[in-house]
Amino acid sequence: MKIFQILTPSYFLKSITICFFIYFSNAFAQNYPNKPITIVVPFNAGGDADQSARNLATVAQNVLKQPIIVANKSGASGAIGSQFVKDAAQDGYTLLMARVGSQSVLPAMKSDLNYKWNDFTFIGLLELNPVVCVVHPDSPYKTFDDLTKAIASQPGKLNYSSSGPGTILNFGPQLILQTLKLKPDAAVNISYKGGSEAVVAVLAKEVDFSCGNLTSALTQINSGKLRALVVTTPDRVRDIPSVPTAKEVGMPQLEAIVGWSALYGPPKLSPDIVAKWVEVLAIADKDVNWQAGNARYGGIPRILSPTDTEKFAASQYVSYSKLSTQLGIK
Repeated sequence: MKIFQILTPSYFLKSITICFFIYFSNAFAQNYPNKPITIVVPFNAGGDADQSARNLATVAQNVLKQPIIVANKSGASGAIGSQFVKDAAQDGYTLLMARVGSQSVLPAMKSDLNYKWNDFTFIGLLELNPVVCVVHPDSPYKTFDDLTKAIASQPGKLNYSSSGPGTILNFGPQLILQTLKLKPDAAVNISYKGGSEAVVAVLAKEVDFSCGNLTSALTQINSGKLRALVVTTPDRVRDIPSVPTAKEVGMPQLEAIVGWSALYGPPKLSPDIVAKWVEVLAIADKDVNWQAGNARYGGIPRILSPTDTEKFAASQYVSYSKLSTQLGIK
């Protein structure tokens, strides 16, 4: 009787439906891609995320034999574009250029955000973007020590440019102040629309200093239009070898502040589609043009597997959760 109850028409119908679903899902993944793919950048054109996406697109479309469209959907510190990809069809044709600000900092700070740091399919980390603190070449602050001594001796007088409270450009200076045992307003935050505008503010002498992604400032540093005082990487950056690291200037805590780009997909993306992109990233890692593209905007190649990318993203989320609480900007 129990066997008879199990082998009912509804049971057979359900089984057949599942089999067809698995079959067509596998067939779909095997044929992927058969049309253009969109990589959504949750920030403005010209910034770090945009350059990273376009650099990857050049390699990916040669490998996948389909056009890669880079679409900028900026707003709400990256939340609008990120939410768009989270809600996209799980077919691999809409992917996300994930950034530290939108995928780690924002979820760490805002409990009411419509997505969490792990509400995506992790495909692979692409590169790290060192954070660099810069001043105008006419500035009296020749070294990082000069700058910190000036801040400590004149609380509230110096100002810095950022892309708003709770962003990487704000976390760096705030961590400096905390390490110096100074109040959060010992240096005044002046908010701009993004990293590029924050750099322009230093160039125009509207602010005394800025600590942002090297990507936005490398060209100006190399041309002598900005003076770099410190980078947040454990080792010196090849393109600016004379600039000391955070550890070398006696503030290793700053190593926690680093930019990065990664490729994410909507939740529950097919493992076969993820595997296709893992192959693309492996090819990109050995591609001289992709490496040269990274060098142009100050990115340090760091391709990681989906599993290692998830571990890295988790550690970043935890770090910024702690930092935002400690700095009182959660």
